[in-house]
Amino acid sequence: MNSTVTKRSVVIAGRKTSISLEDEFWNGLKAIARHQQRTLSAVVSEINQKRQGNLSSAIRVYVFGNLCSQLPNGARESVAPGTVNGSFERRETPSH
Repeated sequence: MNSTVTKRSVVIAGRKTSISLEDEFWNGLKAIARHQQRTLSAVVSEINQKRQGNLSSAIRVYVFGNLCSQLPNGARESVAPGTVNGSFERRETPSH
């Protein structure tokens, strides 16, 4: 599967910020914003406020978490426990 990384500018707290994401994550983020009836900038601003580390990575985790939350319970349980919590913030998993 070939994925293109696209750089886009988003306004966060009145400042333009460039974000590089794969097209699939941009599409997922736009779908989430539409579903929540919010602007893309509003969703990214919320992610930015809660993130720890890189914004692009935080967006990927958010989109993934949103997708996981829509899975039926049985399928959701097959996702590694502790990978994503209810607010889509990254949690550390114990290393083995």
